[in-house]
Amino acid sequence: MARIRRQNYRVGNKLYCSDKPCRTNGYLMIKGVLLHSVSYSGSWGQQLLPLETFIDKAADLGFQGVELMAKRPHLSLLDYGSREYSTLRRRIEDRKLKHVCLAAYTNFTADAAHAEIPHTEMQVHYLAELARAAKELGAEAIRVFTGYEESASPFDRQWNVVVKCLREASQRAAEFGVVLGVQNHHDIANDFESLRDLISEIDHPNCRAMFDAWAPALQGEDIARAARDLASMTVHTTVADYQLRSRHRYVPALVNYERQTPRAQAVPMGEGSIDYGSFFDALCSGGFNGTVAYEMCSPLRGGGTMENLDRYARAFLEYMSTYVGDAGQAGRGCTGEQRGHNR
Repeated sequence: MARIRRQNYRVGNKLYCSDKPCRTNGYLMIKGVLLHSVSYSGSWGQQLLPLETFIDKAADLGFQGVELMAKRPHLSLLDYGSREYSTLRRRIEDRKLKHVCLAAYTNFTADAAHAEIPHTEMQVHYLAELARAAKELGAEAIRVFTGYEESASPFDRQWNVVVKCLREASQRAAEFGVVLGVQNHHDIANDFESLRDLISEIDHPNCRAMFDAWAPALQGEDIARAARDLASMTVHTTVADYQLRSRHRYVPALVNYERQTPRAQAVPMGEGSIDYGSFFDALCSGGFNGTVAYEMCSPLRGGGTMENLDRYARAFLEYMSTYVGDAGQAGRGCTGEQRGHNR
């Protein structure tokens, strides 16, 4: 059996060690582990926490920061102004949460059949105002989406719309010292090579990647190759784990079943089909230097009770302690002895 070499890792200003193999002698630069507020938003029928209570929940669980959903029922521009931002920032700082990211919800190709409606202008304005909010909250980055592909418009035209909107939004975000991070979620540029092309074409220092593992994993891509390719331009990644469940539709005339696209079932971190070991190793070797957030944004195995949500959140912290030392209160700091690696 090959000898496992102990590897140093850095979380913020702290240095830890792990017996987990790494491809390089560099550090896995993870600044902090965050909890996404969508997890406790009631969006898919789970328990709902008001934003202020969610802040307390994240701190009590042991997270080092929060990613805030920038829409109702959480951080909506319609409900928050300078006074509310100030109050929220005090709460975040009082609970010793060091990292804040905002999660915007954009779709720049929406309703392409009705171009007379200024949807893109509305969304650029939305992002500009979120950048203002981010500055007031002490947040450094805003997660953004591209667009869902529309049949009413040629692909190239939709691509150009996304590039134009994100470039302008990045320019406006730069006025507040805020970075926009493009998540590989919507149809446009959700494969890693297209995401790299998109950010290169936008060509603005305040537009970076927030590259996730789940899209390339579901697409059948080599997620290690993808992560290495995008690591240096990635400022943040959002994590969730899934198992695939087969689906079949009964066809009476054939007295048989017709195979359908499998559905993805959210499961605790480390129990799914996504190879996060290879993903984080590749980020390490590629020079990643950012934050990692956990989200529960679809129905969980076990349901949406508060107890189950908390169980998943703690499982994430325990999983991440394998890679980054004492990730939150659930982690295990390394004091020089090798730790067991069970991932």
